[in-house]
Amino acid sequence: MSLLKIKNASVIYQMKNVEIHAVNDISFNVEEQESVGIVGESGSGKSTLATMLLKLLPQSALVEGNCYFDGKEILNMTQDEFNELRWTQIATVFQKSMNALSPVHRIGKQMMRIYKVHFPDSSNEEAKKRVLELLEMVNLPKRVFNLYQHELSGGMMQRVSIALSLMFNPKLLIMDEATTALDVITESQILTEIMDLEKKLKITRLMITHDMSIVANTCKKVAVMYAGFLLEYGFVVDVIGNPKHPYTIGLLKSFPEFKGERTEIYSMAGSLPDLSQLPGGCVFAPRCEYAIKQCFEERPPFKVYKNGRKVMCHLAEEEDDG
Repeated sequence: MSLLKIKNASVIYQMKNVEIHAVNDISFNVEEQESVGIVGESGSGKSTLATMLLKLLPQSALVEGNCYFDGKEILNMTQDEFNELRWTQIATVFQKSMNALSPVHRIGKQMMRIYKVHFPDSSNEEAKKRVLELLEMVNLPKRVFNLYQHELSGGMMQRVSIALSLMFNPKLLIMDEATTALDVITESQILTEIMDLEKKLKITRLMITHDMSIVANTCKKVAVMYAGFLLEYGFVVDVIGNPKHPYTIGLLKSFPEFKGERTEIYSMAGSLPDLSQLPGGCVFAPRCEYAIKQCFEERPPFKVYKNGRKVMCHLAEEEDDG
């Protein structure tokens, strides 16, 4: 059963003299207790998509399409209606955990206040018990309860942010570059802990990252975005094992091999298009080494394969060869 259904969603930032098309006609589903990674270069629309789902876009943003969470359309909800879902059913972990914590309050007191906002009739003892449970859940010692933000390492602050997101046992956890600022060892530890918690708490995760290796190791499905468009979507084993879109191929080739002979790292030529003046054909055509005339003239439709996989490319095979 689909917990999250995104249908023809678009986000346009309306400036004084220009419109920025940040997300363009995106559609995909996220099943219950499933992990989906959203990857792409900076400026691909990944964070805008997450911000749209959290209803945190600025007032200048025009949102089109529909998003259904647990059967409820959330884009048309009032802010008060959505606030009943935020944190209790939909939670998030942002990249900069330091910005999520108050520098003048102890960690435990901050977490207790958040708990009591949603459970105003709870006692201090109940709130403290829940906070200590959460700290233990993310492998933090009890002493963190009495520490300030500046007394924590980056990994510890990120664990506190994760603990906050799990406060009310949400159904959907959105992680927006949540481990990018960490060293690789701490990142690996936290990602392992997150996957263990998902199984234990039966959480559905949407993982936004620029790192294909994170998606390969921690997600079941992957959505590849470029210039606000969804170019390829499917199970990780299919998309990474046999990428069909030239952009997906380029992303995978740009990661260095750790085994074998040393070779020059692949780099895609060009850069993202101007989002206020998107090309008329395939949005990736100006950078694609395989592009033909049709690619510059016509927007490619999705080619759909088995297992729900889809690719937006004129040159992709008509039938899945796997």
